[in-house]
Formats: sequence, C-alpha cells, structure tokens
Amino acid sequence: FVHLFLPCGTGLGVSSEVKRRMAARVDPRLFATHARQIVCVARNFAAHAKELNNAVPSEPKLFLKPPAALVLQPHPVVIPRTSKNVHHEVELGVVIGEQCKKIRREEYMRYIAGYTLALDMTARDVQQEAQKQGMPWFVGKGFDTACPVSGFLEKSLIPDPHNVDLELRVDGEVRQSGNTNQMIFSIGEMMEYITGFLTLYPGDLLLTGTPSGVGQVQAGQRLSASIPGVVSMNFDVVDDVD
Repeated sequence: FVHLFLPCGTGLGVSSEVKRRMAARVDPRLFATHARQIVCVARNFAAHAKELNNAVPSEPKLFLKPPAALVLQPHPVVIPRTSKNVHHEVELGVVIGEQCKKIRREEYMRYIAGYTLALDMTARDVQQEAQKQGMPWFVGKGFDTACPVSGFLEKSLIPDPHNVDLELRVDGEVRQSGNTNQMIFSIGEMMEYITGFLTLYPGDLLLTGTPSGVGQVQAGQRLSASIPGVVSMNFDVVDDVD
C-alpha cells in the first residue's frame, strides 16, 4: 500500500493557510516563469474600444491568458496557424506582490510588487468570431507567445503608474502611442473589482489595457515596445512551423 500524506484541509484540497504559505514563497520578480494567473482588462482605453467598434464599458471587462503565453526576449512571437490576423496591443502590466482578496481601491499599492511592459498579442479574427457566437475569447488571446513581457520593473522606476507613456513600433514605424492617464478604470478600481471574486497571488500579472492604434503583424516584422526612458524590448514575428 502507498500512504499519501496530504496537507490539512477538506478532502483532498489544500487549506487556505497552506495556500497562503505557498503563495508567500513565490518571488514576484520571477513572474514571467511563476505566474499562476494573467488577468487582463479589455477596452480600458476609450479610443481603443471605439476603433474596434465596441462600446465603452461601464465596469471592467475581463479575460484571462494562460501562463504559457508569457515569453521573454529573445524568443520570437509566433503567429498561430489558427489565425490570419494577429494584432499587437502594448500595455502596462502590474505584478502582484502580496496575496489579495476583497481589497479597497485606495489600498491597491500595498499589494503591488512592481511592473512590466507587456504585449497582449491577439488573434483578432479568432476573437471576433468567438464574440459573434457568444463564446469565450481564450483561443484568440491565449496561444503560445501571446504575452511577451520585458521582465520585472521595480516600483521605483514607475513612481506613478497612472502617468506612463506607452509606445509600440513595427519595423521602426510608430503604431501605438498613449499614456496610462487615458485609462477608463484606475489600477485600484481594477484590483478592487477583480479581488471581489478572485484571489490574486504573488507573481500574478494584471494587464491594464491598450491605447488605440492596434493593428496586424506579419512574419518577418519586428515589434519594438517601450516605456520611454524606462524600458524597451524587441520581438521578431515568425510563422508557426513544424
């Protein structure tokens, strides 16, 4: 007989205290390889919502990306075979530093470890077809390499996350240029809303939305994203091959 020794809890589950201790051991600076959840806020810039003919939301609209979507330089962005229209979306990412549940918006900063520059790569044709059918966006948002990131940015590098310039160039041409002061929902509002029903853990990533100017990318192009004066990153785009 094999004897299994499980942590205390209900049935085969793990107790909330054990979960808390497990979460506390995660170094948020390693989020790119240790994130459990990537929670994304859609249409958080009014101009972006309008450019895709979507209504401006009255409350945060959320979707998830799997941790497998995370990728660091120099790995390329791979266009999945399921799509013929992949778009770039540059965003500020928030890296969670402490487990949080049902927080108040005014206390959000205590739960943040740092930030990252991120791309929310989107198979737009797949996403829009899912929308027409009333289906989830997962396939359009959750493919491998769908979340390129710069790595961890210390909080001191971004003293005010609500005043951050974001820029995206394709082969040197500026495609997106905006500032987080254009966001509809503040980071505190987003985190209050999300943690009302979902626990966030150290190393989890929150994507805060993209400014207008999103567009299609092609194999052979280079994506250059930056928070000017803080960080920049480059990703080559390739087709999926055997």
